[in-house]
Amino acid sequence: MGKLDERVAIVTGAGMGIGRGIAGAFAREGANVLVAEIDTAAGESTAQWLRDEWGVKAEFQQTDITDKDQVHAMVDGAVAQFGRLDILVNNAWRSSGFARFENMTDEQLRGGFDMAVMAAFWAMQRALPKLERRGTGRVINLASLNGVNAHMYSVHYNAAKEALRTLTRTAAREWAPKQVCCNVICPGAQSEAYRRVKEANPQMAASMAEANPMGRIGDPLDDIGPVAVFLASDDSRYVTGNTLFVDGGGHINGVQWAPQVD
Repeated sequence: MGKLDERVAIVTGAGMGIGRGIAGAFAREGANVLVAEIDTAAGESTAQWLRDEWGVKAEFQQTDITDKDQVHAMVDGAVAQFGRLDILVNNAWRSSGFARFENMTDEQLRGGFDMAVMAAFWAMQRALPKLERRGTGRVINLASLNGVNAHMYSVHYNAAKEALRTLTRTAAREWAPKQVCCNVICPGAQSEAYRRVKEANPQMAASMAEANPMGRIGDPLDDIGPVAVFLASDDSRYVTGNTLFVDGGGHINGVQWAPQVD
């Protein structure tokens, strides 16, 4: 018996990185998963992996989270395919690059808020009637240490992710009587974005790992995934409005983040 047997989860951005790791951890505990991903090849690959590795029901639905209609279709699609919805994970993000504050464009800043805040807002609104039906409703939003520590050259990402934390806490307070728990994970993990930064700035990446109290950057499946499982399960039924820093202690004193930017 898994902690999430028969439950249904949507994970956005589940085609790679942290989203894929969370989807895998859910499937390992028996959850059926809708893989919401804009990249068709990555999304289909994850869904096939979940089915083959853990024998759960897993389907891919191509989703651009910056399109409200597609976000609504994602939620409706999960219910249509699986008959219920218990868990919503808002994780997806598409990188629009780094820039100094004075060079960041309006388009980049608005794009960040569309991906992190509006996408979660639309999904949570649409999902609420489904999430509150069985008392097992869970929302897990992925924020970032970048916002908490005000890392350089990513003001669009930092500001949007901190706004997402506020949005989550507000929903947690309003939806607590409905027994829908809403929490945030700030991960320190080997995401796709981290891997791209590592390729471009290998010395900085090495310094980040060395500076981490545990001496490494987390694994999406085995370090981040189990915490998401906790927040998705009955074990967390009295936990809401919280931010969990799943980062090996990296948030305590901050970590080195200074990529090369013109």
